[in-house]
Amino acid sequence: MRVTKDFLRGRGRHAMSAQEKDILEAAVERVETLPARTIVTHRGEPVRYSTLLLDGVMCRYMDARDGFRQLVALQLPGDFIDLHGYPLKRLDHDVGTLTEARVALVPHARIDAILAEHPHLTRLMWRSTLLDAALHREWIFRLGRLDAVGRVAHVVMESYHRLRVVGRANDGVFAFPLTQQDLGEACGLTGVHVNRTLRRLREDGLMDMARGQVRILDLPRMARVAEFESDYLYLDEAGGGLGAAPPGG
Repeated sequence: MRVTKDFLRGRGRHAMSAQEKDILEAAVERVETLPARTIVTHRGEPVRYSTLLLDGVMCRYMDARDGFRQLVALQLPGDFIDLHGYPLKRLDHDVGTLTEARVALVPHARIDAILAEHPHLTRLMWRSTLLDAALHREWIFRLGRLDAVGRVAHVVMESYHRLRVVGRANDGVFAFPLTQQDLGEACGLTGVHVNRTLRRLREDGLMDMARGQVRILDLPRMARVAEFESDYLYLDEAGGGLGAAPPGG
């Protein structure tokens, strides 16, 4: 089975030809399993690989002077976590694992070859970085305009839809082994505030989070509370994609 099978799955992968899937698969140098709660890339250090997340949850984050951490992205299976590090050669933030994670490493030298020889695949990889940018814009909206309940509900709804298109969520249920502190760091809230917020969402019959699993009990109401619309995820079913696949796709 291809280790790259979830890259752009449900978000434009249909535009990849069979040959392009083979080329991307061949670009992987090795697969590694990383322990939970491990820093993978430090801010400012040179990067020579880009990392495709196969299993687990990772994050990008920044540390404030007061010691508090702010997550700036949650990375889920199928994400090319640091593809933007290819042209930049370093990152302006840290990358770490939240759970045990299995990753595929693609050397930048092999990305050089893809850019030189395969312009359509290059465009699809560029699309991946643009999808990341769309997520970041939504995170800014969430932190700037939503209250605590809306922020937590939005993260949950976003994660559900992203996991659903890679076959890891269904009927409002998915594995989400994050701590309340993790959620707080993603939403700009304290752990105590997250605890209260989760209790309110549960008492309102919207969702339940226990033992690393989330059950969204009322998807339409949850979307309203979160002010969530999935258009920024550019899901294929919502008309997002790049049109017809090239010959051989």
